[in-house]
Amino acid sequence: MIKILANDGIHPDGLLLLEEAGYQVDTEKIAQEDLPKLLPAYDAICVRSATKVRKDLIDACPNLKIIARGGVGLDNIDVAYAREKGIEVYNTPRASSRAVAELVFGHMLALARNLHISNRVMPTKGNTEFKAIKKATAGFQLGGKTLGIIGFGRIGQESAKIGIGMGMKVMPCDLVINHADIDINVFKSQDVSLTVKLETSKWDDVLAKSDFITLHVPSGSKPLLGKEEFAKMKDGAIIINTARGGTVDEDALLEALESGKIGGAGLDVFVGEPTPKQALLDHPKVSVSAHIGGQTAEAQSAIGMEMAEQIIDFFGEQ
Repeated sequence: MIKILANDGIHPDGLLLLEEAGYQVDTEKIAQEDLPKLLPAYDAICVRSATKVRKDLIDACPNLKIIARGGVGLDNIDVAYAREKGIEVYNTPRASSRAVAELVFGHMLALARNLHISNRVMPTKGNTEFKAIKKATAGFQLGGKTLGIIGFGRIGQESAKIGIGMGMKVMPCDLVINHADIDINVFKSQDVSLTVKLETSKWDDVLAKSDFITLHVPSGSKPLLGKEEFAKMKDGAIIINTARGGTVDEDALLEALESGKIGGAGLDVFVGEPTPKQALLDHPKVSVSAHIGGQTAEAQSAIGMEMAEQIIDFFGEQ
């Protein structure tokens, strides 16, 4: 019998699919330091971001055939080394794309209408300073604004769909993708369809012309947006980062927020998670969330199902 360790959990829908295929799936978490002793008994491991599958653990598990990552990023897995050893490495890029894109716009709308501030002050001052809060939190609309999308893969393209639907001018930027056909689907309608062909723009043009910039790129060796890039942006531009902590220079961002060069930031990811800089959490121009990009009921189900389908495709039904 195929044995699978879902060490960071798996949605019940994915678990059921694997069990119906005849696999043994263990969901009780094994501490990282105990994995070299216990993981060799398994044929596959399913992880999220918490469990690390590095070279030393791979070497300790000669029977391991699959490492499945629920989510997009593979930072916690030594992917190249695993594949050298003949181990398949899967992730689930399709499953959470819409969830992350919707979170991007949650932060954008919060910052545009100052909801992040209203939600802090209304509970304590709403009864006594209602009119002052109303005046202080006046905002602006997204329609007509320019949305720069850095990284035009699945999540970037989902973000483009929403931006187009809200009447924004969308400027994507990507090192590999030159254009994409964005299909705008009208809910529950078979009679209406729209395809928008978007060409990618030059990096400096995206920086200079965007009112909002959202990042959808993997981790790199240095921040993609820092002091030099902020200087090229419009005064008051807003940054959204739901990608990875470290893609934005947080110290430079704080300086730019204080000077007014950057008008606001929506942050779902941070350097040093799970202990973000307190200055970012407290800042009145920052809308924050706790790395919840894929944390929707629909996305979690889809992630579990996608992982299960990949594993079943490899091993077959038992």
